[in-house]
Amino acid sequence: MDRSVRILVRQRAENTCEYCKLAQLAAPLAAFHVEHIIARQHGGGDDPSNLALACFHCNLHKGPNLSGIDPATGTIVPLFNPRTEHWDDHFELTEAWIVGRTATGRATVAVLAMNADDLCQLRIDSR
Repeated sequence: MDRSVRILVRQRAENTCEYCKLAQLAAPLAAFHVEHIIARQHGGGDDPSNLALACFHCNLHKGPNLSGIDPATGTIVPLFNPRTEHWDDHFELTEAWIVGRTATGRATVAVLAMNADDLCQLRIDSR
């Protein structure tokens, strides 16, 4: 992936994870990843419209997943796409917890383990 594309993705995201909203400054020892929203193995490319900035935790949990199971309904739904959807439509931050407002939000919170103890603590510490 071209260096200029990586810079564009980081600037567009304002050095913040586009999934859990953790700022890079809150986790300075682990560089955030430029991740493929649709993984290469599923046909996703390096175009900026398919790239998002993700913290190490969200990227490792998301992997190549495109969908997840909504814990409230048990239905399979697409994961949140930061290029085509608005974060506030799917999530809200309550204290250090991210709460899914929609099926997509709930499934994304579950698959990415967005309320893992370490992430919640980083969100608390960065206030």
